[in-house]
Amino acid sequence: MKIEHLIKNAGHQELLPIQKKCIEAYQENSELILLSKTGSGKTIAFLLSVISRIREDQDCIQAVIIAPTRELTQQIDQVFRSLKSGLKATLCYGGHSVKDESNSLKAIPELVIATPGRLLDHIERGNVNLIDCEALVIDEFDKCLEMGFDYEMGKITREFSKVENILLASATKPEDIPDYLNFDSPHVLDNLIEDDLINIEEFGVQYKRSVFNALVETVCSFGIEKSIVFCNYREVVEDVVKRLNGERIYSIGYHGGLDQGERERALIKFRNGSYNTLVCTDLGARGLDIPEIKHVVHYQYPNSLDAFVHRKGRTARMSEDGSSYLFIGPETQLPEYLEDPTDSFRPGEYLDTTPEWETLYFSAGKKEKVNKIDLVGFLSKKGQLGKGEIGLITVLDHTSYVAVKKSKVKNVLSLIRSERIKGKKLKIEVSM
Repeated sequence: MKIEHLIKNAGHQELLPIQKKCIEAYQENSELILLSKTGSGKTIAFLLSVISRIREDQDCIQAVIIAPTRELTQQIDQVFRSLKSGLKATLCYGGHSVKDESNSLKAIPELVIATPGRLLDHIERGNVNLIDCEALVIDEFDKCLEMGFDYEMGKITREFSKVENILLASATKPEDIPDYLNFDSPHVLDNLIEDDLINIEEFGVQYKRSVFNALVETVCSFGIEKSIVFCNYREVVEDVVKRLNGERIYSIGYHGGLDQGERERALIKFRNGSYNTLVCTDLGARGLDIPEIKHVVHYQYPNSLDAFVHRKGRTARMSEDGSSYLFIGPETQLPEYLEDPTDSFRPGEYLDTTPEWETLYFSAGKKEKVNKIDLVGFLSKKGQLGKGEIGLITVLDHTSYVAVKKSKVKNVLSLIRSERIKGKKLKIEVSM
C-alpha cells in the first residue's frame, strides 16, 4: 500500500516535513538518529519508514520497535493500527498477558512493539527469534537509558545478525551511543530547531495566598477544553484530584502508584471526554498522544528543564497551538532553568467544566471477537442511541469501553442490561 494511502487512513491529508525527511533518510542510511520533540509526528515518521521496507513474502519478524514504557508502546501500537497497512504487529509489555502475547508471536507478526524487559523475557522463553530481523527502532532512546534499560537493550541487540537499519528516536541529543549498537557514522536528522517554533504561549498566573485556589480559577476558565495538571509526587496528585472533584471540577489521576488497569482506564476516560482534566506526575510527560490538549498547568514546578520541555510537549501537537501555565506567588523564585513567562493570565468567568460523556464498561474485547462495529450496532439498536450520542470506543483484549452522552447513560443501561452481544451475556456498567 502506498504511503499516501496509509497517512490518509490515519486521518491526515499529507505527510509533515519531518515525516518526509525521515522516510527518505531511512531509505538511504542504515544508521539514523531522529531528534524531535514530542507531538511533532515522529511516531508516524518511523512507522512509515519501517513499513516501507517490509516484504510480505518473508516468514519472520521483520522489525522491532522498543519503547521505555507500556503507555508508549500502546500509543505506538494505536498509531500503527490507524495506518491500516494490513501488516500484523504484536504488542508486548509488562502487566499484559504473557500467554496472549506468546500466542500472537507464534503467528510470526511482521512487527513487534515492546518494552525492553518484556521483549527480553520473550527472547529467553524462545518466543521471539530475531536472527532474520532487519530493522530495529528504539523510541525515546534517551528515556530508555535514563530508566536503566541499557543491559536489556544490549542483550536484545546481540540477537540480531542481519540488521540493516537501526533508527534511534529521541527528544534530546544523546551524549553517547552505546557500543552494542555498533554505530559507525550515523545520519542525524535534527528537527529540534524547527520544533522550537511550535506555538506554545507561556503564561504566569499570579496568586496571593493559595496556589490551589489559583488552580481552581484557572481550570474553571478552560470550560470543557482538555487540560493536564502536572505535580511532582503521586501523593500530591491524589490530593489535588480529591480537592478538584470536591469543587465539582471532574478530574482523574495518573501516576506510577496506580496498577496497569487503573492507568489504562484513566487515559481511556481522559481521551474520550469522560474527564477533561488529567492530574499526573511526570509519568504523563511522555507517551501520551492526545492531540486536542489545549492547556498544560504546572501545579508544582518541574525539577529540570528537560522535564519542563516534555510536559509542554503534551500540548501544541501536530501543528496545533496550546498554552502552558506557571503559578507565581508573592515570594516565588523561579528555578534558574525556567524563564519568566511572557504573558500574565487572569482567569475569566467560571465556565461549566462538566464532561459531556461518560464511559460504559463491557466485559469482552478482541479475544472474545467483539469489535467497535459490534458495539456501535448494539448501542444503536438495543440502546436506541443516535450517531452523535456514541463517542470514542476502545477495545482491549478482554474488555471494551464506550463513551456515551452523559445525559443518555441511565436510560441506555435500563434498555441493554438484559441484552446479549453476539449471543453472549456481558457485564455492562458505568466504568469505575
